[in-house]
Amino acid sequence: QVQLVESGGGLVQAGGSLRLSCAASTSFFSADVMGWYRQAPGKERELVATIPSGGGTIVNGRFTISRGNARNTVYLQIVSLKPEDTGVYYCNMRVGASVFWGQGTQVTVSS
Repeated sequence: QVQLVESGGGLVQAGGSLRLSCAASTSFFSADVMGWYRQAPGKERELVATIPSGGGTIVNGRFTISRGNARNTVYLQIVSLKPEDTGVYYCNMRVGASVFWGQGTQVTVSS
């Protein structure tokens, strides 16, 4: 069973930034796609960003997703944080038809 471990969440003031990290428990195979999703209180889980195998860095507004040098690692940097960015951020990995999820890391943005 593959495990994904996220880290880097916490309490941040609005306007600040943070970097989330995710690492899979195995490097035996390479993920086709890795990504980040988030779930705000009372809302459904939503996609934040994804990056394919071999992808270096993708910037989308305030969000930057990047693959690490180690196999099956992914990062998410968020700048200019807003209170509406508050939620649990989940790492996601897809290998063929298999999908794996991390336990999530809480991000709380105070105004």
